[in-house]
Amino acid sequence: MRLLALLFPVSALLLISSCRKDETDTPAPADPAPTGPRLVMKFRFDSTQARLDNIGQPAMLAPGRAAQNPRFNKMSAHYVEFAPSMLTALGAGEVVYHAPETTAGGSTAINFAQSVKAGEGETFFSMPIADMEPGTYEWLRVSLAYQNYDIKFRYTDGTWGTFNLWGTVASFIGYNTYITSFPVRDQNVAVNANKLQGFWAFEVINPPIATAPVTGQAPPGATTVPNPLFATSPIPAGSCVVTGAFATPLTITGTETQDVVITVSLSTNNSFEWIDNGDGIYEPAIGDAVVDMGVRGMIPSVD
Repeated sequence: MRLLALLFPVSALLLISSCRKDETDTPAPADPAPTGPRLVMKFRFDSTQARLDNIGQPAMLAPGRAAQNPRFNKMSAHYVEFAPSMLTALGAGEVVYHAPETTAGGSTAINFAQSVKAGEGETFFSMPIADMEPGTYEWLRVSLAYQNYDIKFRYTDGTWGTFNLWGTVASFIGYNTYITSFPVRDQNVAVNANKLQGFWAFEVINPPIATAPVTGQAPPGATTVPNPLFATSPIPAGSCVVTGAFATPLTITGTETQDVVITVSLSTNNSFEWIDNGDGIYEPAIGDAVVDMGVRGMIPSVD
C-alpha cells in the first residue's frame, strides 16, 4: 500500500571525601536558586482567533483553496523581544530570550536538541523579572521555530477503499535548524544536518498498515508570518518572527512582588491550507497540495 509515498546522559557523580576532617576545606555552599517574581510565558493555540496575513490584515481563503484548524501538540520559540513602540526596529527592543544555536551543520542554525517544546498552557520561557529592563512595552515579537500538530486527511485506494485518517505534522519554521533526529509522533526521523524553514515530516496515526514517516521541504513563502509592523519594523525573509500587540501596554517597574504571566495566543484559524479539488477535504494522494503551514496571528496578554 503506497499510502505515505503519496503524502507528502544520565551522568554519574563520584564523591571523594577525606578521612581527616581537619585537612579538608569546608566546601562553599552552592548558590541558591534565584528567588523573587518571574516573567513567565505560556502558549495558547486558538482556532477562533482572527486569521491574518503576512502584514497583519484579515485573510480569507482564496478561490480554489481549503484549510483546516490543526490540533496542536507542541511549539517552540527561538527568540523573544518586547518592543516599546511600533517604531522599534527588530532587535532594538528588550530581547529576553535567544535559543541556543550551533554550527555543527555548517552555517549557524537553531539547535533543535536544546529547544524547549511546550504545549497548550505550558511554559516555554521564564526569567527573573529583575533581569528585565524596566519600561513600557506595546508589542511582543516571538520567533517561532518548530510546530507539531495533527490534521485530518482522506486516502482512497483502488483495492482497499477510502480511509478518513489523522496524521501528525512536524514542521520546522525557524530560519535554519540543525537537527540530529526527532520524533514525529511515535516514530523518529534521523537528519543530522541543517534544514531551512519549511522542512517537514508526516506520520499517519494508526495507519491501516505499518508505514514510516515521510519528509519534505516546503517552498519559500509557504509559511505565513504575521507582522502588523511591516512598514516600520520589517523582519528578514525566511524568518518566523511573529509580531502582536498587547491590548494594554505591558509595564515593568522592577519592583514587582508577584510573577508576571504572559499568555502568547497563536491563531491556528485555518492555518493548514491547501489547493483543493473542490470537496474541502485534504486528499494529498489525488493532488491536493499544501500551500501554507504558518500560524495566523499572535495576541499577547497578561494573565
